[in-house]
Amino acid sequence: MSVRKKILICPLNWGLGHATRDVPVIRLFVKHNFEVIIAASGDTYRFLDKEFPELKFINFSGYNVHYSKSGSQILKMLLLIPRILLWTIKEHRELKKIVKEHNIDIVFSDNRFGLWSRNTYNIFMTHQLKVKFPGLLNFLEPIYQHISTVIIKRYNECWIPDFEGEVSLAGELSHIKTKLRNSYFIGPVSRFTNNKLEYPGKKIDVLFLLSGPEPQRSIFEKIIYEQTKKLDLQFVIVRGTSEECNNTFKFPVYNIINTEELIPLITKSEIIICRSGYSSVMDLFLLKKKTVLVPTPGQTEQEYLAKYLMERRFFYSVSQRNFNLDKLVNEAFDFPDIQIQKPNMLEERIIKLKEKYNH
Repeated sequence: MSVRKKILICPLNWGLGHATRDVPVIRLFVKHNFEVIIAASGDTYRFLDKEFPELKFINFSGYNVHYSKSGSQILKMLLLIPRILLWTIKEHRELKKIVKEHNIDIVFSDNRFGLWSRNTYNIFMTHQLKVKFPGLLNFLEPIYQHISTVIIKRYNECWIPDFEGEVSLAGELSHIKTKLRNSYFIGPVSRFTNNKLEYPGKKIDVLFLLSGPEPQRSIFEKIIYEQTKKLDLQFVIVRGTSEECNNTFKFPVYNIINTEELIPLITKSEIIICRSGYSSVMDLFLLKKKTVLVPTPGQTEQEYLAKYLMERRFFYSVSQRNFNLDKLVNEAFDFPDIQIQKPNMLEERIIKLKEKYNH
């Protein structure tokens, strides 16, 4: 009987999006008999621990990112660049110790550039082969793309969670002119299924799903608090943080909840309001829920996705500055009826990896 191969799963801790999209990846690795160890910290650790209490965890620190209170993130981005480089070097060194101590065979890095090793098989997952820089910093885009391409080539495989072709959710973020030889489009990944289940209890008019770095997460939460006080509707909010809530909401409030707890809330909701993070986009694309995307101010990736997806009429979007809940409830449009029949390309990659190790 062959020995189970150990895989280390390492999500980026830039909000909860990377943790949520790694849920289906982890499920499939477990299904195919890999021994999964999760390396995470903070709310990412807490969320995945609720999702997979039976798995082994390593406390592995990540990027400590905070955004500006203003709509522009140019100065913050400039200051972040050297810090991210230092974090990348630090996590690469730390990974060497973890690989040796825990006898890791495979490293799966969700958008963490330093997590490759000469002693393991390395997989990198990202939907951002191209990164949008804010305003005057857009001259850095080709420089970043060159550096990121050099780093991604150090990995054995690069998995892109999007469709390869016209029906793309990430647009030009995931589609670059020169395709990387080690890259594979695996289709959108989501922790949900599109089964039409019915749950008892009152319908929810609006479900708010918050996420992302501070202080913008809290600023948006405050806007929601002020505007919901004026409307007689059934609201629910999932705050996406373990930090104490400073607003006294008059409706159900959750901090961090797992998939099993969240799916009834989504199913019973008429409208979802959330950030335009790519993980949320993939989830709600599958569920085909009427959704309003509110990009984090100054986060160019989210601003691009919100604009791109609204132009394609996949989702309605509005800026945080122009957020008007009363108006949005009437303006949000239904998700278009898009039928895409494609094989499970994520599982296909995992099966090929399983065959490689013959277990």
